[in-house]
Parts: sequence; structure tokens; C-alpha cells
Amino acid sequence: MNEGFIPPHGGYRKLLSYQRAEIIYDITVVFCSRFLEKRDRTVDQMIQAARSGKQNIAEGSQAAGTSTETEIKLTNVARASLEELLIDYEDFLRVRGLAKWPKESREAAFVRKVVRRRDGCEHLQEFARTRAADVVANVALCLIHLANFLLDRQIRQLERAFLKRGGIRERMTSARLSQRRYDPRP
Repeated sequence: MNEGFIPPHGGYRKLLSYQRAEIIYDITVVFCSRFLEKRDRTVDQMIQAARSGKQNIAEGSQAAGTSTETEIKLTNVARASLEELLIDYEDFLRVRGLAKWPKESREAAFVRKVVRRRDGCEHLQEFARTRAADVVANVALCLIHLANFLLDRQIRQLERAFLKRGGIRERMTSARLSQRRYDPRP
């Protein structure tokens, strides 16, 4: 007998994309409070973009039980929000004449190494509280690139899963047909 047509869903806190988006949000809040004027409209924009990245991953994961379409859409919204945030950090560096770390720089490699450690997120939060603006912005950029990479992979995986298993309607029909074979009584 079929175990049901609503697959396991939620579990977003285990997703690396969510974990990276969460640290991006935390760092962005600290960055904005340390390096931008409170009245600057960019503060709200950056914090909301970081929050949207994190929240849409969670919401999409939770919606996955009944709507693969919604999960894919919200994961794409998260990806778009983090892209917007990436541009804000790049703008911050560019207009102030501050250097952006190349992807292959030792600094960027260090951030990628730190984030893989068990205490990496706490370590990077400490960076945000104690380092110069250009360092914090570059750390955030490294994390956003990583989160975007993970979200791109996640979206491709969701697409493949939909093509293989279908959506809720297909699963409901399959479950109903399976139930009828198991118990043909009306």
C-alpha cells in the first residue's frame, strides 16, 4: 500500500543553502549597522534582500509537500534576492574605491575553508563585528557566491525531481489508483 502522496518536506535548516543564507543575513545586519548610515535607504534594502534569501528558502522547503512549483518559484526568489544583495555589496566596494577579492585569491579561499568548519559561521560573524568594511563586504560576497551556487544546484535538482516524480496531482492520482488496487471496494 502507498504511504501517502505528500512527500517529506521542510527540513530547510539542514540545507547548506539555508545555512549559508542565514549567516549572510546575520553578517548583513552587522555590516549595515557598522558601516552604513541608519537613514540610508540601502540599509533597509540590503537587510530585506538578505532576509528574503533566507526566508524564501525556508518557505519553499515547507511548501514542497504540496507544491513543487511553489518550492521552485520561492527558491528562485531566494536566489534573486541574494543576487540583489551581491550587487549592493559590490556597489559599496566600487563607489568607495575598495578592492573586490578575486575568486581565486587566498582571502576568498580562506573564507571558503572557514565556512566548511563546524564553528565557521560563528567565526565569520566575529569577522563581521571586528574587521574593516572592505573585509566584511568581501566575506559577504564570498558567502553569497557560495549560496547562489548551492541554490542553482538546488533548483536544477528540484527540476529533475519534478520531471521524474511529477507534482502533487500526479502523486494524488497514483496514490488513489494504488489504493483502489489494494482495496477495490467503493
